[in-house]
Amino acid sequence: MNIRRFRIGDEPALFGIYHSAIHLVASHDYSREQILAWAPNDLDPELWRDHMREIAPFVVEAGDEPVGYADVQASGYIDHFFVSGRHQRLGIGAMLMQRIHEEAAALRIRELTSDVSRTAEPFFARYGFAVVERRNPEIRGVIVPNARMHKPLNDGH
Repeated sequence: MNIRRFRIGDEPALFGIYHSAIHLVASHDYSREQILAWAPNDLDPELWRDHMREIAPFVVEAGDEPVGYADVQASGYIDHFFVSGRHQRLGIGAMLMQRIHEEAAALRIRELTSDVSRTAEPFFARYGFAVVERRNPEIRGVIVPNARMHKPLNDGH
């Protein structure tokens, strides 16, 4: 497996990762109604494309197939962090988290934050993130609970 920066054209594969992570994995912690609101099958492809280009995530590939992606913004906010539901427990999340920390150090980011699903909370906690707020955002008319988590970084790493 290798990790690289986002490339124009990755958008459909990244949607597949996002959709499978939510429908196959997060579905254990959320209702069907919440899953369908969070990751609808008919999500607007233009909105998706524009958002992926805006956040410019790192992409993990197995062979030529993207199997996970995550971003970190200059503010330290992690907007997306998803591993394909068909590629769980293979070290992909660990690769992404390491790359996020490397990028944070390069950008001299002092703190990482993210709005983390119930499913991802234990993973983020293993990397030193702590819950600072329980949240109940509404997505497409449905409450989909998550947690704001943060991790202070010492001297940018």
